[in-house]
Amino acid sequence: MSRPVLPAAIAHPVRLLPLSFLALILLGTGLLLLPFARAGVNSPDFMAAFFTSTSAVTVTGLASVDTSSYWSPAGQTIILVLVEIGGLGIVALATVLGLFIGGRLGLRTRLVAQTDMHVVSLGEVKPLFRRVAVVMLSFQVVIAIVLSIRYRATYFDSWATSLWHGVFDAVMAFNNAGFSLHPDSLTRYAGDWLIIVPICIGVFFGAVGFPVLAELFSGWRKPSKWTIHTRLTVWGSIFLLVLGAVVFLALEWGNDTTLGGLPWDHKLVSGLEGGIMPRSGGLNSFDWGSVRPETQSFATVLMFIGGGSASTAGGIKVTTFLLLAYVILAELRGDPQVTIGARAISSAVVRTAITIALISVMLVGGSTWILMLVSDVSFEDALFECTSAFATVGLTTGLTYDLNVPSQVVIIGLMFIGRVGTITAASAFVLRRRAPRYTVPEEQPIIG
Repeated sequence: MSRPVLPAAIAHPVRLLPLSFLALILLGTGLLLLPFARAGVNSPDFMAAFFTSTSAVTVTGLASVDTSSYWSPAGQTIILVLVEIGGLGIVALATVLGLFIGGRLGLRTRLVAQTDMHVVSLGEVKPLFRRVAVVMLSFQVVIAIVLSIRYRATYFDSWATSLWHGVFDAVMAFNNAGFSLHPDSLTRYAGDWLIIVPICIGVFFGAVGFPVLAELFSGWRKPSKWTIHTRLTVWGSIFLLVLGAVVFLALEWGNDTTLGGLPWDHKLVSGLEGGIMPRSGGLNSFDWGSVRPETQSFATVLMFIGGGSASTAGGIKVTTFLLLAYVILAELRGDPQVTIGARAISSAVVRTAITIALISVMLVGGSTWILMLVSDVSFEDALFECTSAFATVGLTTGLTYDLNVPSQVVIIGLMFIGRVGTITAASAFVLRRRAPRYTVPEEQPIIG
């Protein structure tokens, strides 16, 4: 008897990952379509529910409707849960729960988890997930406590409201999702370092990546013993943070529509935010539609780079970006191998990095062109919106609310691919990988 093709194909780890996220998106859409999820007397709109569910599961934060007024507290809670599950990864969450309940992992579960979390060996999966659950919860609890106390002391009259806002913002911060309980996001808290800084800290560490956090947890005092991946992620993230903040402050310091009217200390806090949020945070205390064109283009580059691998951030990832820089350096030097420190990088890793970068450029570029075709938007705003969606950032110049249905479909597709990963999405339909049985003669075409 022949083996069924469909169940075997679906069960493949590379294909099961995007299907799992798709199933969660559809479940979230169904829940958001329930009458109690919508504030007021009208029933939720399908596209609003589908767009919001996709944005939540992919931890993006782009919203086609105002989260604070369109969704009821029950609907906002559904969004919160979807973001939490999507941030950790539906497969990773199921694995963590299985660890605490049964303590055992099947081989297939480990393979799927390995695909999602990008760990090197199967033996690393079980201890990594345990640390992920503890670290993720610890960060969010601490940030939620700090925010709740500040909200109660300054902004809200009740502990219930303060706690709800504190928990919601803490979850959004660490998961790098841009949803907010205010229509203007964090604008009313502009310059308040007791609000902005904890949220920025949550965004930064959420974007570092779970494997890096696990390694730092056990050996943060010995940078010389860090793996190449951790070194690239940590130092690259710090460099991009400082560069982003400096460039943002230099360009926006005198802009009256963003930072120009703020005191100097408030400007510094907003500068920190401007250096972190484009990496995948999505929350904002100023209007990104009012920034200078130079600032917008620079933020687009930061969004495209994104955060660390196996993190709540999107983009091509900082390790990919830096590895490509080393590839260029090796080629300019004429080195036969790409080396970082005292380690050589395999050609397979180099090919993967190049593939990710090229696929990402084609996706963002093609989607920008399509968005301009189906809606009346400028190239700069379309590029910013598409990059924000692909990199699961959640920042917008105000375009998201005005998108028509075809444009929303484009953004939904970008958010989904950006979350499951370009390589995973592409490999899901190319499962047959055979070792070559022979080699063919080489030829060198003219390059350049």
